[in-house]
Amino acid sequence: MSGKQRTTGEQRWVLGLTSAGAVMVALDALVVAAALTSIRRDLGASIEQLEWTVNAYSITFAMLLVTAAVIGDRWGRRRTFAAGVALFCAASIACALAPSMPVLIAARAIQGVGAAAVMPVAMGLLGAAFPPERRGWAIGVFSGLTGLAVLGGPVVGGAVTEGLAWQWIFWINVPVGALAIVLVLRFIPESSGSARRFDLGGATLITVAVLGIIWGTVRGAVAGWGSPEVIGSYVLGGLALVGFPAWERRVRQPMVPPTFFRSRSFTAGNAAGFFLTAALYGAVFFNAQFMQLTFGSGPLKAGLQLLPWTATLFVVAPVAGRLVDRIGERPLVVIGLALQAVGMFWISVGSRGAVSYPELVVPLMVAGCGVSMAMPATQSASVGALPRDAVGIASGIYSMMRQLGGVVGVAVLAAVFAAAGGYASFATGFARALAGCGVLSLLGALAGLGITDRRSSRLGAAAVRPALVQEQA
Repeated sequence: MSGKQRTTGEQRWVLGLTSAGAVMVALDALVVAAALTSIRRDLGASIEQLEWTVNAYSITFAMLLVTAAVIGDRWGRRRTFAAGVALFCAASIACALAPSMPVLIAARAIQGVGAAAVMPVAMGLLGAAFPPERRGWAIGVFSGLTGLAVLGGPVVGGAVTEGLAWQWIFWINVPVGALAIVLVLRFIPESSGSARRFDLGGATLITVAVLGIIWGTVRGAVAGWGSPEVIGSYVLGGLALVGFPAWERRVRQPMVPPTFFRSRSFTAGNAAGFFLTAALYGAVFFNAQFMQLTFGSGPLKAGLQLLPWTATLFVVAPVAGRLVDRIGERPLVVIGLALQAVGMFWISVGSRGAVSYPELVVPLMVAGCGVSMAMPATQSASVGALPRDAVGIASGIYSMMRQLGGVVGVAVLAAVFAAAGGYASFATGFARALAGCGVLSLLGALAGLGITDRRSSRLGAAAVRPALVQEQA
């Protein structure tokens, strides 16, 4: 029986609308990449402020993902999803009307809050709608579209910036989001997770941990890695991170049951997702600017020049999603991230001298095929390793790790770029930053080796379930 015949009308609505919301959220993570040059010119932005237009969104996104997943499980996933889209659209209007960089950065932070209520809840809705034997396929489609939005951000941003103005990359969210809210409330059934008290202590600790670690990483290159601000941020974040599992072991109904981390696939999948996104976001941030500053391309042309990288997701990601159900996640994660590393190192070496665009096409395709293979597999490994009723919080943790990876990747590689001379020596800084993307990809491939086979993952999920039920009792 074909996948289409086995997919009900209700499941198609869930997959289509959750994917639409996730695409909008993922697109805005890096849609500003192609517009950075225009924003820098119009609002007089510094490299630090440009970095914050990306990171302000990712920080609030990462901080609140787990909390939003718990709220969705308790309050209702459909209701939380619709509320998240509404807040996201309101913040998009504020971004479009921003008269200065501080206002734009603040509005981007509010966008991240709305995004946090969309992404993990979308995964929760998918998990509730699709049985385990079809979940890999559904996640493959969902992840492929989401990844396409991340990599397609420069194309969309370039087309809109050049054809209209950079403000319109935010205006287009409004009608799309409004329509999505109406359809979600009409066609998606409500679902919720296990009823439990809201773990305020756990939510506070994980939020402080994420904020402290990210703030120190983002501010390190500017304030100095040995400055009181950076050291204090790391100490605060580290203490909260250590305190979080200790608190979760003591509280009767924890936000994140410690038993989750008994699953090797869950832990390894999250680690691989972190490094995958760190490399991916860093590459998108710099590749879009490379096309404009090296080849003199406009925003639209720069986005189109990245199509050999982004277009692979149309073909490879859906195939990878089907292969996950057949051969498991580990081969796809390890091989995919190794290919991404090869592509990044290839571009790094090729960009050191006089380079023409055709020379970059093959390495862009290699990197694109790699990330297209790995993206649905890492998500499936982490979410699929736990019982079905835990899919909401599991997807929140995975999404948080990915957003952390994105922020850390952009911040670390921006520091590498700045240390190599920044915009005054763009070619050198770009080459080193892309080499850094290759290193991060290899670390992700190594993490992927810890993913167990499908049978072991199912046994691990079965082992987690009794302890999970006891913790929620």
